[in-house]
Amino acid sequence: MARTKRTYNLPDRTVALVRELSAGYGLADTQDGVVELAVDELVRHLRESEEADLWATAPADAEFAAEVRAIERQFAAADSETWPAE
Repeated sequence: MARTKRTYNLPDRTVALVRELSAGYGLADTQDGVVELAVDELVRHLRESEEADLWATAPADAEFAAEVRAIERQFAAADSETWPAE
């Protein structure tokens, strides 16, 4: 993987925490690895939050609701074979 050398101006506390996470907790082999892991985790968290927001609004979307009903109809016969009657 290609690497790019960057310089960031971070508070001493942040630098100390990165060192601690790398050396003290063995979270990554290097301090760069800790930062990379932290950024990846932050991006994952943001994307999951965006996806959760989309799912939360999906039931109000008429096109989505229609698609769900169509899928339910398509699987109704198969569901009745495996799911107990309500």
